[in-house]
Amino acid sequence: MKVVCDRSALQEAVNLVSSVVSPRSPRPQLGCVKLDATLAQDVGELTLAATDGEVSIALTTTGVEVQRAGQALVPAAKLQQIIAAEDAEPTLTLETEQDALRIRGADAKFTIYGFPPDEFPSVATFPTGEEEAGSWSRFRAAGETLASLITRTLFATAKETSRYAINGVLLKREGRKMEMVATDGRRLALATGSVEGAADEPAASCILPSKALQIVNKLLPACEEAHVAIGQTQAALAFGSPGDPSRAVVRASLIEGAFPPYEDVIPRDQDKKATVETASFVSAIRRAALLTNEESRGVRMRFAQENGSAQATITSRAPELGEAEITTPLKAYTGEELEIGFNPAFILDALKAIEEPEAVFELKAANKPGVLRSGPDFLYVVMPVGLT
Repeated sequence: MKVVCDRSALQEAVNLVSSVVSPRSPRPQLGCVKLDATLAQDVGELTLAATDGEVSIALTTTGVEVQRAGQALVPAAKLQQIIAAEDAEPTLTLETEQDALRIRGADAKFTIYGFPPDEFPSVATFPTGEEEAGSWSRFRAAGETLASLITRTLFATAKETSRYAINGVLLKREGRKMEMVATDGRRLALATGSVEGAADEPAASCILPSKALQIVNKLLPACEEAHVAIGQTQAALAFGSPGDPSRAVVRASLIEGAFPPYEDVIPRDQDKKATVETASFVSAIRRAALLTNEESRGVRMRFAQENGSAQATITSRAPELGEAEITTPLKAYTGEELEIGFNPAFILDALKAIEEPEAVFELKAANKPGVLRSGPDFLYVVMPVGLT
């Protein structure tokens, strides 16, 4: 293999693919990136692939001159470090010699010792028909739509690895409606959007691992359209232009287990509603959170009508630190005055994911969950915290 690459494009591709790699894998080959250079009808392509055994990615890069086709399998970390260190070089030449990869710039040469490429497992293909795992439910979604759904739900997944079924995001698709849901047991985020090409496809429901969605979200800004296929044990997502949808493919094993019956925890009887201006409410909560600590991490929110105007007063107090009080106007407030405590980080996470200038906070009582809504396609349920 011999390839001349645009260094910047190569670095971006290697960094993205390397985010799949598990550095603590007992199999050293799973800590590697596979490079596959092909040359057909004078058109050269370089495909980079990586997997941790559960999530895999294959990414085809542009801006390469393939002088000789071939493959290499080298440790991801060292490949990243060398490409980053050669930041003054516009191009780099990659050339294999047996199982080693030589990287050459204008004034430097590096050799990375690798492994036989055939020791790398098969990864990341998009299903084109019936496969051994069974039939697949397929649909398409605009890149912008899928990115919005992921951004508004992924943050609410459980971080504790022991809580397996909620370490990912539930994806449900029926007809042309897609729904994504995430929860960690203390909060729940639900976002909906529309898809294409799914009217005749069977309905689908699966739990996608957070790691796969984090990688997908990095691909979506440059993607017009995403192709999605959901099987019995795996999901595959392909990205690119409408005429060439497979410039990147992410494939992941689905999370086993039953997702909690989330519909049951969405309150239906909230009788207090505060309409907030998103940016100013974020600012108020962020400032109040400055005087919280591990022992007193909650902030107190008081919603009321004061002298004919709606406002929220957000206060915090931490022993040996101090206290804060921030007052911010509300667009509107209906219902009786209410004081309630929330973890400020949980509220900020949702508000930062909201894409609208306004949001509606629906409340019932100090010991009942709150519901944050942004338009008809996003809601967020968050449990209150006790305040002393």
